[in-house]
Amino acid sequence: MRIEIWADMVCGWAYIGKRRLEAALADPAFDGVPVEVVWRPFRIDPTAPARSAPLEEALADPAVDTALRVCAPGLSPGENRARVSEIAAAEGIGPRWGAAWRASSHDAHRLLFLAHEHGGAELQNAVAERVMRAHFVDGADIGDRRTLAAVAAEAGFAAGAALLETDAGEDEVRELLLIGKARGVTTSPTIVVGDRALAGAQPAEVIREFIARGGHRRELPDEVERLRHAEALLDRRDPLGSLVLLRPLLDAYGDDRNVLMLAARAYFASAQLGRARATLERLVGDTPDDSYARHLLGRTLQRQGLAEQAVPHLSMAAAMSPEYD
Repeated sequence: MRIEIWADMVCGWAYIGKRRLEAALADPAFDGVPVEVVWRPFRIDPTAPARSAPLEEALADPAVDTALRVCAPGLSPGENRARVSEIAAAEGIGPRWGAAWRASSHDAHRLLFLAHEHGGAELQNAVAERVMRAHFVDGADIGDRRTLAAVAAEAGFAAGAALLETDAGEDEVRELLLIGKARGVTTSPTIVVGDRALAGAQPAEVIREFIARGGHRRELPDEVERLRHAEALLDRRDPLGSLVLLRPLLDAYGDDRNVLMLAARAYFASAQLGRARATLERLVGDTPDDSYARHLLGRTLQRQGLAEQAVPHLSMAAAMSPEYD
């Protein structure tokens, strides 16, 4: 059984969720059941600066207030910190509790991804434990690569320090963040088993019952799953994210009509009208009776200020499909 935890290393609930998941998995019902726990990235504060700032100063920034509410909907950052501190103590995390820095977690997520790539789920879990302990218990700055290097060494991932000084994991982490968004992950932590998700650091008994029910996720070819995620991002009004996921498909399957149509829609939605027009003209040339492609081409030409060129395409689309009239 694979359990995914989509979480941010700077979210206190993620650390509490880790403890509660461990307690849930300690239930005798799971004895002998092979379980793999994999950490996936989520950002509650994507605007955190590359250079960390003291948290007390950062909390005065309204943008930080808004970001931290993603970690605890309905609570102010102050209320959340007080509640998390009490619960963390009850879960045995401590003795001291409290982050000291507003730190970007991007490199921490890279470190976790690389740990999984080099040593699997067990090493990744050890790194996750030490990263969150450094942030919440030791008050260390996990936005500093020197801190992460020390954390990696403590976890048995000595190669992590050198890898962080390269661009290793950059693209993969950014793609995983987009995939999480496409799959509907909106809070930290979110535990996923198969096609089922449990949002928040729920009590251990709730997590145990959730895991016991299992979950099946249909295995699809990587290309098909990537296309579906790209389409989901477009539906979630993130055309630029959609294009990031589409890029490998455009490189490898640039003649595939489904790939080209989704790219055209994303170009149009992101106001890349020149690229949208070129792609749609190709699609219309290949399949003149595609009413949607003609309609979108006409709308693209309109937005480019080419009303006369747009009319024939819009008229033909309306004649073929009345909903475009």
